[in-house]
Amino acid sequence: MLLGEVSGATLDPTITHMAYYKSLSSITVSDIESHGIAREDAATLHQGLAEIIETHSNGTPATWQHVSNSILNPELPFSFHQMLYYGCYKDYGPDPPAWIPNRESAALTNVWQLLERKGEEFLGSAYKDPITSFDDFQKFSVSNPEIYWKCVWDEMSISFSKPPECILRDSPSGESPLSHPSGQWLPGASINPAQNCLNVNGKRSLNDTVIIWRDEQHDDLPRQRMTLEELREEVWLVAYALQSLGLEKGSAIAIDMPMNVKSVVIYLAIVLASYVVVSIADSFAASEISTRLKISKAKVIFTQDLIMRGDKSIPLYSRVVDAQSPMAVVIPAKGSEFSMKLRNGDLSWHDFLEKVNNLKGKEFIATEQPIETFTNILFSSGTTGDPKAIPWTNITPLKAAADAWCHMDVRKGDVVCWPTNLGWMMGPWLVYASLLNGASMALYIGSPLGSGFAKFVQDAKVTMLGVIPSIVRSWRSTNSTSGYDWSSIRCFGSTGEASNVDEYLWLMGRALYKPIIEYCGGTEIGGGFVCGSLLQAQSLAAFSTPAMCCSLFILDDEGLPIPQNVPGIGELALGPLMLGASNTLLNADHYGVYFKGMPLLNGKVLRRHGDVFERTAKGYYHAHGRSDDTMNLGGIKVSSVEIERICNGVDSSILETAAIGVPPSGGGPELLTIAVVFKDSNSTNQDLHQLRMSFNSALQKKLNPLFRVSQVVTLPSLPRTASNKVMRRVLRQQLSETNQNSKI
Repeated sequence: MLLGEVSGATLDPTITHMAYYKSLSSITVSDIESHGIAREDAATLHQGLAEIIETHSNGTPATWQHVSNSILNPELPFSFHQMLYYGCYKDYGPDPPAWIPNRESAALTNVWQLLERKGEEFLGSAYKDPITSFDDFQKFSVSNPEIYWKCVWDEMSISFSKPPECILRDSPSGESPLSHPSGQWLPGASINPAQNCLNVNGKRSLNDTVIIWRDEQHDDLPRQRMTLEELREEVWLVAYALQSLGLEKGSAIAIDMPMNVKSVVIYLAIVLASYVVVSIADSFAASEISTRLKISKAKVIFTQDLIMRGDKSIPLYSRVVDAQSPMAVVIPAKGSEFSMKLRNGDLSWHDFLEKVNNLKGKEFIATEQPIETFTNILFSSGTTGDPKAIPWTNITPLKAAADAWCHMDVRKGDVVCWPTNLGWMMGPWLVYASLLNGASMALYIGSPLGSGFAKFVQDAKVTMLGVIPSIVRSWRSTNSTSGYDWSSIRCFGSTGEASNVDEYLWLMGRALYKPIIEYCGGTEIGGGFVCGSLLQAQSLAAFSTPAMCCSLFILDDEGLPIPQNVPGIGELALGPLMLGASNTLLNADHYGVYFKGMPLLNGKVLRRHGDVFERTAKGYYHAHGRSDDTMNLGGIKVSSVEIERICNGVDSSILETAAIGVPPSGGGPELLTIAVVFKDSNSTNQDLHQLRMSFNSALQKKLNPLFRVSQVVTLPSLPRTASNKVMRRVLRQQLSETNQNSKI
């Protein structure tokens, strides 16, 4: 499983479930026994529950806080957890908090400590305490980005080789803000984010561990570690080897590898040496690799011979060869042997490094470049079928790391684990979020779905664990986390797909009810625009706050923003001034994609995002899927057109198809449904099961092996607009209603 676009949370089905449960005060010892709990243990649990109810009443957030902290544990049946959660909130209404901050743990967070020192300076007499005043602090960050960013970079020990003239100019001198809607950030500054990852500062010393890893082939061996000193020497050597290739500065260099220690070293070395990383997911078929190499004009590609998964050897270099890549540097999966002969001009990893081995241990002096210099090209699906090529600049890593500092509270001594890949934005995000905050990144080289990964989380003492709902669903269905101690986790992060309340209640229970921070944004933002905070109550499958320095607007049916803090649902728009957000695309009109046709607010054009969002009466946000023709499948954003192009050619009897992501009735990640129109409208003898298998085979071979078609439906025709565009939103709504009705 991979994490791609930053996206998460969904409609809260909690209220539906509440009807099936008793209130806490009505629960009897026999009710507890019915979950397979011995009578003596049930009586003890019932007594503890009665004492909590007596002190905190029958169904309040404080009641649940004490129930989750003092009664529930991972060994108790999850059905018992559900009975207490839904029983507690039976009469509460929407957005019940599953986690509430307590002052003791909140006082250790980055934001608490900043506000304790500067809260009155920021907010004046309105400042109360970090928890009460967090919402005011977020609004302050939007209206005072100069003060906020200076403080955060001081906290993170970010070093500029040439400081910026200012934090933000609304537009370059002499230009209208409408011609440069994203503003001009950090004009005049120079920085190298990879150098910042390697610096010794108040957050770390040379002996500090920065990477912890284990290969699934060796789950029985101790975890391995790399110190900052060791990482620096590895990165310097690869940077020298890159320099020896004679490429011009700014040349694009692709990485198509699993996320492991070598790929992280290569990533940092490319940026350190002032080249540009081209991010390609290791799951892509040859055609998708080829498309990304051509768009980015990559000069070199780093890849691995094979990917080892359990007993399977998955070819990777051969796909790169089929993609007609430029020169490849190939890392053997086993020892020094390759599964196939290297092409003429390609280099083995050993030969690539051999020519500079005499420089091992010598510091590579980073080239500091202007702040708008590209460092990474990532790809996000567009609705035309071609992936949008999104450049990250030297600024973008600062946004990613600052989100982690504020919202996930990543700090010195933390161990951050997020199963992902450098081909998706969460891969580079993990590198910067951990290293720029003085934390260690934890890498499991293998599948995150099995018990080996759960054991690694325990052994590495992970403090922040990132997930996507598909992974959580697998863990729960296979019980692969059973018996492992996840008590070191302080919080979870969730992104990539819509969440399911029951699955995330189960997840919290695995780590003694630590909070889940939902995180939604995009590759073009470099992080999130809406998320959670350890200083706010967190409701399952919901966002509690706009991200720092971000403003959110929900558009009404006329395309205009509804008043702030008023409940409503509609397409989401973003305030345009976001540090780290893109201001160009390599292969598309950036203004046309993100700003054309959007409303003006206070003289600034709002930025298009493409999700439908709801703001609730209690101030939480829920995501309701895409408003355009893209979807999230397994955490990967993909356009309907990309899928339809492949499905249309699967069978000669097909006239056309429509690919729709349909949310399941209980909430959670979208399921891929293909609506099919046959050339013969009277055809009734088609084997839809076989057709689904054919769709799966074609998609996995030509697009991504992680994609799965869940359902095939037939239609006499597709609904269309007057201009003949397929109305996929109408289909999505119809199929969602059909699925809901089938459950009744």
